[in-house]
Amino acid sequence: MSLSHGRPYLAIPGPSVMPDRVLAAMQRPAPNIYTGALHEMTATLFPDLKRVAGTDHHAAIYISNGHGMWEAALLNVLARGDRILALVAGHFGHGWVATARALGAEVEVIESNGAGPVDPGRLADRLRADRSHEIRAVISCHVDTATGVRADMAGYRAALDAAGHPALLMADCIASMGCDRFEMDAMGVDVAITASQKGLMTPPGLGFAFFNKRAAEARRRADMVTPYWDWRPRAAPDLYYQYFAGTAPTHHLYALRAALDLIVEEGIEAVWRRHARLASAIWATVEAWGREGEMRLGVRSAEDRSHAVTSIHLGAPDADRLRDWCETEMGVTLGIGLGRTPPEGWFRIGHMGHVNAHMVLGALGTIEAGLSALSIPHGAGGVTAAAKALAAA
Repeated sequence: MSLSHGRPYLAIPGPSVMPDRVLAAMQRPAPNIYTGALHEMTATLFPDLKRVAGTDHHAAIYISNGHGMWEAALLNVLARGDRILALVAGHFGHGWVATARALGAEVEVIESNGAGPVDPGRLADRLRADRSHEIRAVISCHVDTATGVRADMAGYRAALDAAGHPALLMADCIASMGCDRFEMDAMGVDVAITASQKGLMTPPGLGFAFFNKRAAEARRRADMVTPYWDWRPRAAPDLYYQYFAGTAPTHHLYALRAALDLIVEEGIEAVWRRHARLASAIWATVEAWGREGEMRLGVRSAEDRSHAVTSIHLGAPDADRLRDWCETEMGVTLGIGLGRTPPEGWFRIGHMGHVNAHMVLGALGTIEAGLSALSIPHGAGGVTAAAKALAAA
């Protein structure tokens, strides 16, 4: 007998839970892609996407996942052999580095220990040493989905400005956009990328690039971009099909419109506050559990933790045992460890997008039940700590 029957809860860091309104928006016949209502609806997406990204500049939509957006961002600003500097705090930072190298860029890496972001001071030191300005771009995950580390993008911009360095600042916001506070223009980010399946609460398959005038100017000397990845026609099309370099992803667009409606109705500031409050409840719970046994948060400082995903160390093989029990016995799926050593000693909780207090409390209660059922040592009062954190907030 299992208690998992009923609606399952996918508490992984993407794909996130899709709202019923988003699912319902896709339940329609195929539309006319050549003229009419689809064109009118698509035009409404861009102002709201820019509002979520915190920019008044350009936006482009791709039929792509996040890995494709790594390519799109790099191809539109780099010439073959250009040098870039990567600030890496986890598995996905290394993924963007590997993509850049495969495209022909020379990549230098400054890496943190995964328990926090690369300090802006380390970036400042490297920039001052680059007197000939060979570094064309600085890339960083705003939030690395594997570690849950949140980078100081405003601090990186301050380092660039203090050094008088012309390199572009580029941010992977795939895990963070619509969850953690991100304001592209205010933070001085030149290029930001994200994807549909996390904070934007839409099925996987859409990618987004936001770029300012400096990045648009860099496109003039980029010599690796292909017609599909070129962001110029997507951001300023003469004909509708140029938005997508071909047939529009029709039903994904309807889903995105419904998701953006939910964000606009709640308000992006309220969305950020909701994610912060729910994250604080999870952290309080893990800290209570960690008073006994091996459990601990992967990111030491609360200021450096994402509000979208939390990475937790439990030790091998207990983390995998716990994940399996929660899914098979209770219907709650937790995220696997990625880029950790050993990966089976870690698990992740995704708390992004269409998530509320009772969902988080239910997931935490399930985990606490699993710790007890599997006789995994842990401190008492974890869920109580979450309830108190939410009540106090």
